[in-house]
Amino acid sequence: MSLVAISGNASGTGTLTIAAPNTNSNYTLNLPAAAGTVMVSGNMPAFSAYQSSAQTLSGGVATKITFTTEEFDTNSNYDTTTSRFTPTVAGYYQVNACVTFANATAAEQNRTQIYKNGAQAKIGNNATSTVNQGATSVVSALISMNGSTDYLEVYLFATGLGGTTPTNAIAGATYFQASMVRGA
Repeated sequence: MSLVAISGNASGTGTLTIAAPNTNSNYTLNLPAAAGTVMVSGNMPAFSAYQSSAQTLSGGVATKITFTTEEFDTNSNYDTTTSRFTPTVAGYYQVNACVTFANATAAEQNRTQIYKNGAQAKIGNNATSTVNQGATSVVSALISMNGSTDYLEVYLFATGLGGTTPTNAIAGATYFQASMVRGA
């Protein structure tokens, strides 16, 4: 038979309380046969930000996309000034980004990319548009983050841009999101 041991931290003064729910049903808590930190929804970082002001892009170069409006940021890990996500909890993060052009002035192809620590990490789909038609490029990936120095940004690489082509700066069209899936 396995034993359960609860030991207090010698320097801590808090109280650990395990409370049973107010119910007539029986519940069982099964712990895995692994050491680690138990994650609860309250300490799993997640954010969603979008572009609220159109950004004009040039062809042939990867351009950092700005997302200056937060919809939510559960752990204050997203910086609207730098458009950078730096989670403070190590783990695996589901990352999504979408960049949509408004009306293109020439035929173009674009790829949304996730950069980790300043280097390209994941590339999204090639989206092609024609004159007076927009294009949407999406990238989605599971990325490991160390919880201290790792950071993520979104770039867009476009070819064939003629003149000035603005992004479509609305919450549902140009956005950047990440959510912790599990601890490291």
